[in-house]
Amino acid sequence: MNLNERLNSVRSPQQTVELPPPVAPPTHPAEPSIPVEAEGSAEALFQAPAATPVRHAPAVDPLAGMKEKAAEELFARIGTRLNDSTLTEEQLHQIARAELGEIVAAEQLALSTSERNRLIDEIGADVLGYGPLEVLLEDTTVSEIMVNRFDQVYVERNGRLTETAHRFTGEPQLRRVIERIVSRVGRRIDESSPLVDARLDDGSRVNAIIPPLAVNGSSLTIRKFAGTPYTSEDLIRFGTLTREATTVLDAAVRAKMNILVSGGTGTGKTTLLNVLSAFIPRDERIITIEDAVELQLQQDHVVRLESRPPNIEGRGEITIRELVRNSLRMRPDRIVVGEVRGAESLDMLQAMNTGHEGSISTVHANSPRDAISRMETLVLMAGMDLPLRAIREQIASAIDIIVQITRHKDGVRRVTHITEVHGMEGDIVTLQDAYTFDHSAGYDSDGRLLGRIEPTGVRPRFAERIADQGIDLPAALFRPDLRALLGEIQ
Repeated sequence: MNLNERLNSVRSPQQTVELPPPVAPPTHPAEPSIPVEAEGSAEALFQAPAATPVRHAPAVDPLAGMKEKAAEELFARIGTRLNDSTLTEEQLHQIARAELGEIVAAEQLALSTSERNRLIDEIGADVLGYGPLEVLLEDTTVSEIMVNRFDQVYVERNGRLTETAHRFTGEPQLRRVIERIVSRVGRRIDESSPLVDARLDDGSRVNAIIPPLAVNGSSLTIRKFAGTPYTSEDLIRFGTLTREATTVLDAAVRAKMNILVSGGTGTGKTTLLNVLSAFIPRDERIITIEDAVELQLQQDHVVRLESRPPNIEGRGEITIRELVRNSLRMRPDRIVVGEVRGAESLDMLQAMNTGHEGSISTVHANSPRDAISRMETLVLMAGMDLPLRAIREQIASAIDIIVQITRHKDGVRRVTHITEVHGMEGDIVTLQDAYTFDHSAGYDSDGRLLGRIEPTGVRPRFAERIADQGIDLPAALFRPDLRALLGEIQ
């Protein structure tokens, strides 16, 4: 007798409900022009989109009431121990599983051992894990999860958004998942602090916002990170970079150029920052500073710093700006700031100008010129009464290279500019493109952009500084007509 028959046998005829058939995992046609690896969800950020069928909500789960009742009973029994710091996750799961076994047995459902264990696992995931998000977090094709409300969950696959069949049982379950995520990284979320940035254990970025700010119910956004950090070879294969551009950036990082990665939301700035940081020699001391730890540096000599929000009394906040200032006393060879978005930009510029060369950071901007304007605005947020020309001089002397990354309409993230900051002419910060993206090739029949980033033919001044460091950088890297001499492999 299968599970449907067993459930029906313990209900009256008026209560007979068929379990919905299992939802088959979605299939996604392979993109022949881009290799796809077996694992690593962030790879989807850099691939061309594939057609993905929209999945509709499943029928009502006949065990939903039982699961909710069991979850409430479990909370009543061990709720005070869920946040017990003396218990490991494994111990907590063992205690919860033992309690769930008793709760399910007390219901006297006609279930086999395997069916009973599956039910316990599902309830345990609801209470101790991430509920219906568990499957999506394990799905390597999903790059982002967006919960608009408890009964509406979207995901991003290959740059395209689709609605999933996964649902929370209600607002209380969604709130439990949010509170569990944020509490594990020392953050809090409640009516007095109804929005929060956090992270999962694997570094995946989490943002949550709850009523009264979220009018339709709590909202949760998770940007997943790959289990294995991507390398420059991966980005070349995805079409994000070319081998020539990668060679130039590799040399610039090793020569201690100050680099600013610019791009819009969701363009892959952090992934590119990870790749650039991999070029830092392993004998250098690196200090990373972030709002929520996301960077996955592979070097051994790394100190990771994370800002802290205020506590429930409004005290104890540690800002990025304070961490940047403190890092200068930690004898860094490199300072890597995950993103400058406020007054810390002034301290970052001062660090770059006072002997801390080779620093790397990211900023939200749509072009290299916009990145300069954005930095000016952020410095003004520091509250210092500085004339605009003085700010621009700081920016021009501190930043050497701006790397612009863009997400095109085919869903692929690509580096579109490698731009040198020349200096000042009058009151204007002068820029010179060393590489720009060539859009003239248009699109193929599948809607994929055919262009690539190409050298402009102008040899940048930083090439001489790189040569002074003893790093060989062939002149052909900056000449489009000599590209064939480089023996590029795509």
